[in-house]
Amino acid sequence: MGGPGAAGYDRPVLVDRSLRGPRRATGHDPGAEPRVTHATTTTAPVGKRYDPVVYALGREKIREYARAVGETNPLHHDVAAARAAGHEDVVAPPMFVVVYSAEAIGTAMFDPEVGIDMARLVHGAQEFTWDRVLVAGEEVSTVMTLDEVRHVETADLTYYVFGATTTDAAGEVVSTGVWTNIVRGAGS
Repeated sequence: MGGPGAAGYDRPVLVDRSLRGPRRATGHDPGAEPRVTHATTTTAPVGKRYDPVVYALGREKIREYARAVGETNPLHHDVAAARAAGHEDVVAPPMFVVVYSAEAIGTAMFDPEVGIDMARLVHGAQEFTWDRVLVAGEEVSTVMTLDEVRHVETADLTYYVFGATTTDAAGEVVSTGVWTNIVRGAGS
């Protein structure tokens, strides 16, 4: 299987971690201590680790996603082109990460213990790093943790920060992510 620098696949996003500094400086660190940084009491289980969610990357799912986002690189559509570039099958576009980690983030966000008021939810941010490309036929496992809950009194906003770690069948990390969700207070 080809890696991020394999012939025919030159998307720098797969290897460029310079956008936000060192890998762990802005992102999810599975070994870091979770933190609650607001003055009020929270019942959200900061530090909670959710069960792994397994996802099998299918060739047609990758092709459908690539078409949906307008990705025209033949590596995402054509098995022969992907194999000619050194991959075993079609290559998942980098942001396919939202597909294979969707169930994991959904489980965490809808956890009643976390207590997110979905009617007041505003999408905050998503940040990802990729260690290598994924191809059709692989199976990955995503573990989500609630890393931080932070309330900003002056704006009456509560930030819920979830960390994701996705590993391949060999247990090697293939991507990490940080999902930030903001919940507006009653006065916002």
